Amino acid sequence: MTDRFLVAAVVLVAACSGPAPAPGPGPEPYPWHTRIVSTTFWVGEVFDPRAEDGSQVESSYDAQWLAHYGGCDGVERDERCDTEPRTAANGYFPTVLAPRENPFYLDLPFDDVNDPGAFGERAVVVPWAGRPEFAGKATDPSVSLMKNRWVEVRRGDRVCYGQIEDAGPGVYDDSAYVFSTTDTRPANSRYNGAGLDVSPALNGCLGFGELNGETDLVDWRFAENDEVPPGPWQRIITTSGVTG
Repeated sequence: MTDRFLVAAVVLVAACSGPAPAPGPGPEPYPWHTRIVSTTFWVGEVFDPRAEDGSQVESSYDAQWLAHYGGCDGVERDERCDTEPRTAANGYFPTVLAPRENPFYLDLPFDDVNDPGAFGERAVVVPWAGRPEFAGKATDPSVSLMKNRWVEVRRGDRVCYGQIEDAGPGVYDDSAYVFSTTDTRPANSRYNGAGLDVSPALNGCLGFGELNGETDLVDWRFAENDEVPPGPWQRIITTSGVTG
């Protein structure tokens, strides 16, 4: 959860499947972050109009997130955008809105565009920064190395995938946690120490106990495109870049 003018960074990316697969032989390409508190956020949410990072009308990477997504990712009541339960019956998609971007999104506390600290170190700490598609882009603030990145999330026997589309919660330069290889704890102390926010689609897919709480725990890791299996998270894949 973050406001573009506070500087934040991220979205994720998800959907639900059956039991978690057994680990394969040899190490995984990206390590797991385990037992991380996750809260829920949604496009169009305004949870604190007084706080710089209290609105999801914008994201860290998209100043027109609400418009580009297609509207409130939930139900509008009394001119307010509220969340709603999501079920497998329609692939955890919104019940009213037809989204224009992937409803399986999330954030992580590393805003590699707006936060000066995160931007300054992204070429060093982001594992995929050296790939050809990012050649010469490390000093270009119009390009994010985080936006649209896939993330695998699991809760118990549920496994889902989502894309990073915002940054937060609470902290926006936590490279020690986000890119840790030793399961480092999040630096954030707000929202029960949450280390990521997930969308309503991911909330439903993962079977969260609360629609908008601060007690659900998940494990997560980055995923390569070819590691993402078929699922409702692939019905619409977000490809848009940074917009001011």
